[in-house]
Amino acid sequence: QVQLVESGGGLVQTGGSLRLSCAASGRTFSMTAMGWFRQGPGKAREFVAGISWKGGSIVYADSVKGRFTISRDNAKNTLYLQINNLEPEDTAVYHCAARTPGFSYFPQVAGAYNYWGQGTQVTVSS
Repeated sequence: QVQLVESGGGLVQTGGSLRLSCAASGRTFSMTAMGWFRQGPGKAREFVAGISWKGGSIVYADSVKGRFTISRDNAKNTLYLQINNLEPEDTAVYHCAARTPGFSYFPQVAGAYNYWGQGTQVTVSS
């Protein structure tokens, strides 16, 4: 069983930055493909970024390329999302998600992930 706890959200102005963290429990984090998803008001949950076990493979949604950076520290069992140049459209609850340990690939569909954090709210004011 993997437990995920996000932190780092908040209220920022347009153009601001945040660093989201996702702390994972267990001993299998280094063998777990991870992703960040977000769900804005009245919107479906959408893929933001994904990262492979060791960070060698990373994919971003087109809407966040160049502004968001996903990374991981396997020694600390922690996943990160650096968010720069925030826009009002980025307002959402951000969730980290984990696949079943042993799967190296990170699909861009929420249904492929078995474990989810409770989410952290990011609100961008214009």
